[in-house]
Amino acid sequence: MSLSFHWFLPTSGDSRGLVVGGHGTPMSGDRPASLHYLNQIAAAAESNGFEAVLTPTGSWCEDAWLTTAMLVETTETLKFLVALRPGLMSPTLAAQMAGTFQRHSAGRLLINVVTGGEPLEQAAYGDFADKESRYTRTGEFLHVVRSLWESHEPTTFRGEHIHVENALLHNRPDPVPPIFFGGSSAPAGPVAARYADTYLTWGEPVLAVSRKLDWIRGLAVDHGRRLDYGLRIHVITRDTSEEAWAVADKLLSGINPADIERVQSALAHSESEGQRRMSELHNGNTDRLEIAPNLWAGVGLVRGGAGTALVGSHEEVADRLIEYSKAGITHFVLSGYPHLEEAYWFGEGVLPILERKGLWQHPTRRSTLPAATPFASASSS
Repeated sequence: MSLSFHWFLPTSGDSRGLVVGGHGTPMSGDRPASLHYLNQIAAAAESNGFEAVLTPTGSWCEDAWLTTAMLVETTETLKFLVALRPGLMSPTLAAQMAGTFQRHSAGRLLINVVTGGEPLEQAAYGDFADKESRYTRTGEFLHVVRSLWESHEPTTFRGEHIHVENALLHNRPDPVPPIFFGGSSAPAGPVAARYADTYLTWGEPVLAVSRKLDWIRGLAVDHGRRLDYGLRIHVITRDTSEEAWAVADKLLSGINPADIERVQSALAHSESEGQRRMSELHNGNTDRLEIAPNLWAGVGLVRGGAGTALVGSHEEVADRLIEYSKAGITHFVLSGYPHLEEAYWFGEGVLPILERKGLWQHPTRRSTLPAATPFASASSS
């Protein structure tokens, strides 16, 4: 098994503390998300062996397409996992944009499809569809996009929400961008099973993640498909467990209780099943945040979306990642505070351990492990 690791581009800003908000609530870090700073993170991710960087979508961050397009020229091999919302653009335009990105980046695009679970944020963009309709629309959107990518013939499609006539791409993307997709609610499963290449889930305990993957696997079999699976989670990894938990404690001590109340109040209105599951891991309380060995729910106190972190020594974090991999996870989309420094802590601390175990290799260079001396004698004279 070869695992793939991806990092996160904090396009709403970064910080040495937890950045508050997201998923429909205002979010900004005290380290601005300037293009100069994002270039530093991209360079760190590329150097440390991360395959791609996830760029979020929402009113609380910079536009994912424009930002990543600006980073293509300053990177060489790093891929970009660009988030998009099907309800906010034409599938034909999205398919065309993906083709353009693939050509100009030499095939470095991956797409993360975000259906959207915050009704207030969706409404701000002019989208008033209910949750069930949003997932139906996402399926129709992906049906058209995949048809345009794969067919030489014009596509005509009339669904409940999407209607296109004689749509055709003159420059189809090569290679076709892999589609990442997440969703924990009932209508999300069939969409993932039919159209996704990689199903993403947030960092719940291993057993809960395993059950969710089994659910999607069963649905995928019905469509004659086999998916990859990914985990979106934060990391705090240090030379010793004590050092890592001290960092987590410092992050927790820097949280304003008023921010917990404000963010949790806003997230209570979310229609996202995944968000509900994240919130239930802590219920707004700051005690008992280690919900499983090395799995800390403190991030979710003030941040929407992925709300857990793996905390521990490099060896402990590597062990937990291996446990997730045994459940079927092969893609890990990681982040940490600040994202620049934490990319190095993980890249220099955890990845070499996984490399020695034969579970990971740098995507663009040969193994950095010490090589045996050729023709060395078994005994010295």
